[in-house]
Amino acid sequence: MTGGSAQPAPYLRVAAALRQAIAEGTWSQGDRLPSRSELGAVYGGVGDNVVRRAQELLISEGLLEGRAGSGTYVRAPQHRRALLRTPPAGHALLRRPGVAPAGFTGTWEADSTAKVEAPAAIASRLGIEVGARCVRTVYEFLQERQPVMVTTSWEPMELTGGTIVVLPEGGPLAGHGVAARMAHIGITVDRAQEVPRPIELDKEQAHLLGLATGAKATLIERTHLDTSGRAVETADIVVPADRWEITYTLPLAPDPATEA
Repeated sequence: MTGGSAQPAPYLRVAAALRQAIAEGTWSQGDRLPSRSELGAVYGGVGDNVVRRAQELLISEGLLEGRAGSGTYVRAPQHRRALLRTPPAGHALLRRPGVAPAGFTGTWEADSTAKVEAPAAIASRLGIEVGARCVRTVYEFLQERQPVMVTTSWEPMELTGGTIVVLPEGGPLAGHGVAARMAHIGITVDRAQEVPRPIELDKEQAHLLGLATGAKATLIERTHLDTSGRAVETADIVVPADRWEITYTLPLAPDPATEA
């Protein structure tokens, strides 16, 4: 039996070469990398899948970023923004869909689909039957034309179907938020519950955000409730960990023991 040292996987060798090229200034911040086939030819004739895995590794390290439909770019230094889940004192409640941070200066795009059957997890959160029809709205929040956060919202059509507020971003109350829209049809929303948990981005989420599959993120499961405790909307807010610092402000009542 002959000995020998194990060779690194091809994608690790390509990742190391790309890392070195970036460090040496072959590409500057913001430069678009050549196509995968071109890079494969440069780095030993490897296939596109090998180059893709190498790029995904460097994306997870923060050296590269993928832009849907555009390519892979050398990433500029990232500054984490504060995602304020509670508006600061004196700050007007946001009219956006309840997910943008206070002071957010970017834009967003929304795509609603009616009559979507609720999957089991969403049905459980809304207290409806699995397969019940909902309006699903996907929000992409953009900063400098790049996606920075994605939210998928679900509303039961048994509540909004046939009304002018059936589409969150359509009609006269477009963009007014869940509470205002529900109030228009006689439903008083008085609170929202949020459950944050760490996740790794799946393929679809990563594609929307221009990140690598498996990149770290926080999923905030938010549910709006009316005065009877009925859920009227629920949403999955996907917050990339390298872009946002999630901040909650918790008001405290005065301690009776310290009062005169």
